Amino acid sequence: MEIKIQSIHFDATEQLEAFIQKKVAKLEKSYEDIQKVEVQLKVVKPATAQNKEASLLVAIPGTTLHVEKVSDTFEESIDLCVDSMRVQLQKNKEKSRNY
Repeated sequence: MEIKIQSIHFDATEQLEAFIQKKVAKLEKSYEDIQKVEVQLKVVKPATAQNKEASLLVAIPGTTLHVEKVSDTFEESIDLCVDSMRVQLQKNKEKSRNY
């Protein structure tokens, strides 16, 4: 699984990137065939609450799943994204199992 992290309009710290790598790697437990994961981090309107946006793009055979969340910290946004993506991956797995 290839993980690509993109930070828009700021530089992500190594600590943040390590956190993202660790969280995203856990997605493989719920779906083995993940080909590529793209993480985009963006600061929306600086100096306001709820301004850290994270989006997750997961490429699996046959489709690409997308999740986008906004919260106070990037860590929280990533957590929400990973949880939401896990649900999508489970649904997708169930669908493909039914065919």
